[in-house]
Amino acid sequence: MIRALPFAAVLLALAGCATPAVAPAPPAAAVRAPGVYAALVSAAEGRAAEAGTAILKQGGSAADAAIATMLALTVIEPQSSGIGGGGFLVYHEPGGRIVTLDGRETAPAVASPRQFLGPDGTPLPQDAAATGGRSVGVPGNVALAAAAHRRWGRLPWATLFAPAIALADGYEVTPRMSRFIGYGASGLSRQPAAAALYLSPDGTPRRAGERIANPALAATLRRIAEGGEAAFYTGPVAAEIVDAVEHAPANPTALTAADLSAYRARERPAVCGTYRTYRICGMGPPSSGGVAVLQILKQLERFDMGLGPDSPVAWHLFAESQRLAYTDVYKWQGDADFVRVPVAGLIEPAYIAARSRLIAPGSRLAKVEAGQPAGAPPRIPANDNDVPGTTNFVAADARGGVAAWTSTVERPFGSGLVAGGFVLNNELTDFNFAPADKDGLTANRVQPGKRPRSAMSPTLVMDSRGRVVLAIGGAGGITIIAQVAKTIIAVVDWKMSVQDAIAAPQLIAIGDRFRIEKGSRLEAMRGAFEALGHNVAAPDNPFLKLNGAEQLPGGGWRGGADPRTDGRVVGF
Repeated sequence: MIRALPFAAVLLALAGCATPAVAPAPPAAAVRAPGVYAALVSAAEGRAAEAGTAILKQGGSAADAAIATMLALTVIEPQSSGIGGGGFLVYHEPGGRIVTLDGRETAPAVASPRQFLGPDGTPLPQDAAATGGRSVGVPGNVALAAAAHRRWGRLPWATLFAPAIALADGYEVTPRMSRFIGYGASGLSRQPAAAALYLSPDGTPRRAGERIANPALAATLRRIAEGGEAAFYTGPVAAEIVDAVEHAPANPTALTAADLSAYRARERPAVCGTYRTYRICGMGPPSSGGVAVLQILKQLERFDMGLGPDSPVAWHLFAESQRLAYTDVYKWQGDADFVRVPVAGLIEPAYIAARSRLIAPGSRLAKVEAGQPAGAPPRIPANDNDVPGTTNFVAADARGGVAAWTSTVERPFGSGLVAGGFVLNNELTDFNFAPADKDGLTANRVQPGKRPRSAMSPTLVMDSRGRVVLAIGGAGGITIIAQVAKTIIAVVDWKMSVQDAIAAPQLIAIGDRFRIEKGSRLEAMRGAFEALGHNVAAPDNPFLKLNGAEQLPGGGWRGGADPRTDGRVVGF
């Protein structure tokens, strides 16, 4: 059993101490191994995992728990995600169906393909583009949460807000959050509402151990708890968002009430395929993650990845498969409501087989280029603007519901703007800054109402009986795809637990870039990688952040949380 939540008394008061309208979840088995649970939440912040598990203990579904976790992260991990941003949800219904919901942000009606070009027609620097109003997309997480609750919710909507409201009344800053405030301080300092929350009077970051109360956010959450998603997309909350963007100290622009009220979360076709004896399902466009993760895995299927994590050849094969998949991400993927994305062609067996034949165990491809999948329109490659950030959380209930939700405000503290106590995203900088080059328009150019391409990759892995054996997702911009693929390989091929797979070192290979994690076992393989032809960059610490859970053959769930973060697993 987990310990009582620090805010348990407040939680009961806010919930009215009422008996839930549905029966509690089935009790866990009388005897379970340590760390094995009937139901659990894995999140990048322990207090958010506690919030989600509190909902599970009241009889809530995995969807209910995921919503409560997202709301709690709005309060205590504002640098990464929250109701001012968007996300993707991959959900396993108790009957076995996989549903994917798209809560990605949209560009306002005023958006233009020249949105991120300077007066001279050249792309703006990333920081100049990301700070202030110009980068803010219409947030999607509240609509996503409402759509999930309508389908799978078991507890009243308002009950899911109680843990987050309790946290907003006052919480302690962690060392990690204090560091991230430092990263985002220049943007936060430009808006009084943001500075008052996260900076000390002298402009320095709030220190670890300090207590932050956010009454404005508590009031916003109460409004949404009482009024549903309409209370976010219309009325006073919507007006605060519009005001913050239109009167931003940097890059003010028009985001209107009409932009907000028109927003809808959308069900998208899941991207599914097989790897060895497992079925892999992820998110389709505007996420590039579902296709790219599957491509990386399928291109490796003909190789003996059982060589293991101590084999430079295994890591080399993984790197080469990444390089091929990422070229296809940049050339072919975008918002399928605006451009033709050849999803079926990109994962078609013959196409994958042809791409896989380009990989050689003993040498590096001198040059990687995008393929020509069936159904592909004329398209040109584009540079990546996906900034490390984001968060992922996983919830599993005792009835068979499993949620993998990746949520983001983009870079640390998003646009640096705060409205209604929550951070507003800078997701529009995930569009290509340059809409075209000499060959034509890019798939991921800015257009009104369009959703920017994303690398977010919430993923479910099922065994041959259709049972979820792994739920995984990550954070870290474009590296999310590689992180998720590595974790699946580590579980399936290297027979690691989800915790060990998440903690395993990371290698990122995009184009000619080849990065290995500093302080990991990969450093000892640097000479072997160079002998295979790779130009290995100095080892560093890329932004890595994974959360997941695995269902054990004998029953019960075991979670994994990235030791590089404040992540934690909480279950019962």
